[in-house]
Amino acid sequence: MCHWLMKSEPSEFSIDDLKRAPDGTAPWDGVRNYQARNHMREMKAGDRVLFYHSSTDPLAVVGTARVVREGYPDESAWNPKSPYYDKRSTLENPVWLRVDVRFEARFPVPVTLADLRTVPALKHMLLLRKGMRLSVQPVTPEEFEAVLARAAELAKGRHA
Repeated sequence: MCHWLMKSEPSEFSIDDLKRAPDGTAPWDGVRNYQARNHMREMKAGDRVLFYHSSTDPLAVVGTARVVREGYPDESAWNPKSPYYDKRSTLENPVWLRVDVRFEARFPVPVTLADLRTVPALKHMLLLRKGMRLSVQPVTPEEFEAVLARAAELAKGRHA
């Protein structure tokens, strides 16, 4: 099993949107970066995901999800009315992929980017590197567990 961090703008698709989806499952589509797409090619059913809200205040990991369907063609690339349309992508040669993810949990207290920077176990996390903008990125098992532990600490402090 691998671990991932997936970024989404909450105004476009939030963790609450995922939770409200049928069976808490929705396609992760619209990825138009080759490196992020290649990470999606590596995803396997059962892989765990840190759900990150980007382009908002505060930037934060807000919960977890799980990959439930491995990469398949992103049909939004074939729709000229879609903001994700790409004329290079065809039925015979799809350029872009999507995966399906299922909601697992929403953290009671988001783990902000600033807070992540204070966790020593995360000092090498890709997300924390200057200029790292990938919407889909790998996370080590240790980093995944460190984020979960920090989320639990923050939640406990909220209820203290």
